[in-house]
Amino acid sequence: MLKSMTGFGRYETVTDEYKISVEMKAVNHRYLDLSIKMPKKFNYFEASIRTLLKKYIQRGKVDLFIIYEDYTEGNMCLKYNCSLAAEYMEAFRKMAEQFGIQNDVTVSTLSKCPEVLTMEQVPEDEEHLWQVLSQGIEAAAQRFVETRITEGEHLKEDLIKKLDYMAELVACIEERSPRIIEEYRRKLTEKVQELLNGAAVDENRIATEVTIYADKICTDEEMVRLKSHIETMKSKLIAGGSIGRELDFIAQEMNREANTTLSKANDLETADKAIALKTEIEKVREQIQNIE
Repeated sequence: MLKSMTGFGRYETVTDEYKISVEMKAVNHRYLDLSIKMPKKFNYFEASIRTLLKKYIQRGKVDLFIIYEDYTEGNMCLKYNCSLAAEYMEAFRKMAEQFGIQNDVTVSTLSKCPEVLTMEQVPEDEEHLWQVLSQGIEAAAQRFVETRITEGEHLKEDLIKKLDYMAELVACIEERSPRIIEEYRRKLTEKVQELLNGAAVDENRIATEVTIYADKICTDEEMVRLKSHIETMKSKLIAGGSIGRELDFIAQEMNREANTTLSKANDLETADKAIALKTEIEKVREQIQNIE
C-alpha cells in the first residue's frame, strides 16, 4: 500500500479516572523527524513512544500532541509511621521515669506528634499509565495511517496517469526519429544538387553525411532507458510500501535522459516532446516528495 507523508490522526477518550487526547499530524521530510509535546509526567515514556510510532511511520516530520487530565490527582492517603510512634512512646516513658511524672499520653496526643501521621498522594501506577497512553497513541496512529493511505492512493493514480502520458511522449519521439533522418537526407540531396547545378551527386558522400547526422541525433538509448524507468516506477507504485526515496532516484535518472534527448534534438517536434517530457518529469518529482 502506498502512503503519503502528509496525514492527521486524533483520538480522545474520557473515563471517571482520566481524559486523554492524542493528536498527530505530519508533513514531508527526508527522514523521520518526530516532535513530542506532552505533560512532564509522561517524559519517562518518551523512548517507548518513539519506538511505538516507528511501527507506523518511516518518514515525515511528525508532531505528536498529548493532553492528559488525571481526575484522581487529588486522591490522598493517610500514612501511619508506626516505628516513629514507637520511638515517641519510648521517649515519653523515659521522661516519665526521669522526672517522676505520670505518662498520660493518649492516642490523640501521639497522633499530633510530627510525622507520625502524614498525608501523601496516591503513587502513580506506571504500568497502568503506559497502558492508557499507548492505547491512545496507537488509536491516533491508526487513524493517522488511514489518512496517509487514502492520500497515497490519490497520489498513485495521479502519478500513473503522468507516467502513461510520458510513455506516449517517448513513443512519439521514437516514431519521429526515422522520419527526421529521411527528411535530412532529402534536404541534403536537394541542396547538393542545387550547388552542383545538375551534376551527378555522390551517393556515398550523401550516405556518409546522413550516417554522421543520424549518430549525432540518435536517442535510441535514451528512449529505451526512459521506457524502462517508466515501467519500473509504475510497478513500484502498484506494489506500494515505503518507496519514496527509490522513486526520487528513478525520477532523477529520467530527468537525465530527458535532458540528453533535448540536447540532441535538431528537430522542432522532437524538441517540443522532450520539453514536455521534462515538464512532466518535474511534476512527477514534486509529487514523489509527498510519498513515504
